Amino acid sequence: MREADEVEFLIGADGGGSGTRALLASRDGVVVGRGKAGPSALGQGIDAAWVQLRLAIQAAFADAGMALPALQQCALGAGLSGAGTQAWRNEFLSRNIGFAELVLETDCFAMLLGAHGGRPGAIVAAGTGSVGEALRADGTRRMVGGWGFPLGDEGSGAWLGQRAVQLAQSAIDGRAPAGDLVRQVWAICGADRPSLQAWSRNSGQFAFAQLAPGVFACAETDAQAARLLDDAAAALNSLARALDPGGELPLTVCGSIGQRLVGRLAPEIRDRCVAASGDATHGALTLIQRFRETAAA
Repeated sequence: MREADEVEFLIGADGGGSGTRALLASRDGVVVGRGKAGPSALGQGIDAAWVQLRLAIQAAFADAGMALPALQQCALGAGLSGAGTQAWRNEFLSRNIGFAELVLETDCFAMLLGAHGGRPGAIVAAGTGSVGEALRADGTRRMVGGWGFPLGDEGSGAWLGQRAVQLAQSAIDGRAPAGDLVRQVWAICGADRPSLQAWSRNSGQFAFAQLAPGVFACAETDAQAARLLDDAAAALNSLARALDPGGELPLTVCGSIGQRLVGRLAPEIRDRCVAASGDATHGALTLIQRFRETAAA
């Protein structure tokens, strides 16, 4: 490992199942470039994660008008989906492709740091999946939810899509009305038992999540769709209350689904909500900056 004073660039990277983003800064923390690449969730393979991280970092250097330097000149803070699984975490760190310094955390914790500028706070994040995490003033952390699809991730895009398909199944049986949402699901997934069974059997979390925008689109004309959104908001309320029962921490609701559900949250939850001061790449950059500060102390 190179000496700390030989590091010229700091990088914060956020990676999950839909893509990877990198934030490039000079050694004094001034952001100079941004880059994107494909998925780097650790559950999709450690080697694949490193490939996409390198591509995102290379794109960030290109955005800054520079070629990718020797990685020994760089320190990387990464917030990656799957980093909470110890075996994947250990394997990722053991395969460091050459960074002088490397810090790994979950994408959720990086999002938490970014949202509150590294200060104490809580987040509820709902996109493809859902999770909540809090950082208290004494430095302790708490995570709720995030149990994964299909058994957990309540209130997420995949959860909404799954519930929509269940309605479509019930409508085929005659156990539920065929409103706008059901007809939309039928058009995508099949309007008869064999077709809908085949689609469901061959689809995973991401495919179910692609149905979630249709739930929002139908909510004004379809009471079933509106109820699904209310149920999703109730699930996010539950995450927020479990994270911080006393309501003492500022709360940021993150993710494409979470942000669209804010208006349906309980009033006492909405009253705690604050806008994010940064995103998960800023949080990942904070990770590596704090690591270096601690090492230098």
